[in-house]
Amino acid sequence: MPEGHTIHAQARRLERAFAGRRVRVSSPQGRFAEAAALLDGTTYVASEAAGKHLFLHFDDDRIVHVHLGLIGAFSVLPHDHGDGDVPVRGAVRLRVRDDEHVADLRGPNLCALITPEDRDAVLARLGPDPLRDDADPERAWARIRRSGKPVAELLMDQAVVAGVGNVYRCEILHRGRVDPLTPGKELSREAWEGIWADLELLLPLGVAFGQILTMRDQVDDALDWIARSPQAVEEYTAGLTGDGLGEHFERRFHVYKRTGEACRECGTPIRTQKIAGRYLYWCEHCQRGR
Repeated sequence: MPEGHTIHAQARRLERAFAGRRVRVSSPQGRFAEAAALLDGTTYVASEAAGKHLFLHFDDDRIVHVHLGLIGAFSVLPHDHGDGDVPVRGAVRLRVRDDEHVADLRGPNLCALITPEDRDAVLARLGPDPLRDDADPERAWARIRRSGKPVAELLMDQAVVAGVGNVYRCEILHRGRVDPLTPGKELSREAWEGIWADLELLLPLGVAFGQILTMRDQVDDALDWIARSPQAVEEYTAGLTGDGLGEHFERRFHVYKRTGEACRECGTPIRTQKIAGRYLYWCEHCQRGR
């Protein structure tokens, strides 16, 4: 399932392509046809991401709520068809287009026309999102410090922290040397503040480069590139369409999907255990802190 950085990157792609412009909205697949007809010819106002939820804002307080689920994809591509037809590939639930770009949504878990009150209710159920300006880590800490559930499970609970998926939870707990089986109520305040700070560091890099970066050398390289040439990074980011992952960095991790392999730092075999419905990966030697 796409993690929060993917949804925020998607929101920015849609914003760059359509914000402030009148758009054509359709449902080639037909399953969103009635709602699409209400939006067709209106102005695309803004995009908004919250955790793994995406909100497309149109005229008259109409909002499309999208959740990609496990297999959903939402590409934004340039085209040279003018106002003519753009060929449809696959089962497209929702299409938003103008004379320069076309955005096709395929296979979402949810695509629904909602009201501002519905949107507010969704946000009220979510924990703080480290990628949003209104995020309050104290809300997450208040829930964590009262819970007997392991921190590895709490980080996957979208009502605790919004946007964190399996890759980030495994990697950030390893980077912070936190035992993933630590009950929330036994996690130190210092450890939590380190986890949150790492989320605020790594998630924006995921947005910028279209891939999850957690290896220390790659994080340093990414930060250096941003510092040296922010315009070049912005151009790279704008070139990502949502059809696939970014390719600037090699795909490698500290512990994720490395069951039985040697920890890159101490050599201990990486362990695996299913927690919160997903396989957790960790090093029991490095991750002994609470």
